[in-house]
Amino acid sequence: MQHACVQFSPLLPSLGHRGEVSVSGSSSPPRPERPTIAFAMGDPAGISPEIAARLVASSEIHADAQLVLFGDFRIFEQGARIAKVEVDVEVMPSELAIAPVSGRPVFVDLKNLSPEQVSPATATLEGGLFATENFRRALLFAQSGAADAVFFTPFNKKAMRLAYDGYDDEIRFVRDVLKTAAEASEFNVLGSLWNARVTSHIPLSQVSSAISENAIIRATTLADRCMRAAGFAKPRIAVAGLNPHAGDGGNFGREEIEIIEPAVQQARERGLTIEGPFPSDTVFLRAKNGDFDAVLTMYHDQGQIAMKLMGFDRGVTLIGGFAFPICTPAHGTAYEIAGRGIANLGASREALRLAIRMAFKVRAKRTSTGEAA
Repeated sequence: MQHACVQFSPLLPSLGHRGEVSVSGSSSPPRPERPTIAFAMGDPAGISPEIAARLVASSEIHADAQLVLFGDFRIFEQGARIAKVEVDVEVMPSELAIAPVSGRPVFVDLKNLSPEQVSPATATLEGGLFATENFRRALLFAQSGAADAVFFTPFNKKAMRLAYDGYDDEIRFVRDVLKTAAEASEFNVLGSLWNARVTSHIPLSQVSSAISENAIIRATTLADRCMRAAGFAKPRIAVAGLNPHAGDGGNFGREEIEIIEPAVQQARERGLTIEGPFPSDTVFLRAKNGDFDAVLTMYHDQGQIAMKLMGFDRGVTLIGGFAFPICTPAHGTAYEIAGRGIANLGASREALRLAIRMAFKVRAKRTSTGEAA
């Protein structure tokens, strides 16, 4: 086993957002019931290596979770040098060699990319193969019951497509790896405010035809379930309209009248706390002011623009709907600042903390049902 002496970075602040469960343990020792997080290193040509090193160099994170990283230790060490942190990890040749409980973060060294193969700030096949393999191993580790959640540092979509034919997004990849057709969706999370969506990565010209009562009900039901798993007792969901001014009584489109309003009513009858449709240009103002915990939008950018304007450096992407949560920062690989050691850690820290909060519930459920843990 390899390890390096550690010089921990300053303690990270606790979260404890409205309606959510805080599991921060800033001064308490590691607890035996800590969840395990499978941590996949993302694209090596961007800021992912330095972000990974900085997160591992946080003693407060260790108090809350057991980290198991997947990647190439040489890339990880390079990230630590860029970030100017020292890290203390147990390096293992395989996840099969990991003891049930370890005091330090564990690094599963896949030896799958030499630093000489990395082209800085460039999407490459090699980088895509590295990221997809790390993600695949982390997902399978969680599926086996050995981890309670998955976290990954940013991927580059172009590199992922070079490495994996037909790569649309992370949800498609996860379904392929886990061999499941589970209903899943991406959620954007900013502190205690969530954004869910009915359609995602499709052309804007196809959005209207893709919206249906069933699609809206599925999206709201999944959002409610995932938010409860994150600690919300009774999520309050606002639904955005599709058209300007939410259709203005049918003057600017009838989707609100014929599809969205009936779906909201059905969801309400099923016990969800839900209102709408509201004009999308004002609903986020109300949510930001505390009237709602989540906004369900009809298409990708309708919510993404609002969320990123409110907090690009703190935004989290959650992939919800699978047997375990999958979290990542909402920003990309930031090629323009790669290797400079100035990446903002905020979104990655928030994403890892959300994974930890949700992982506690996954672990509790597995324990109660006698599943592998």
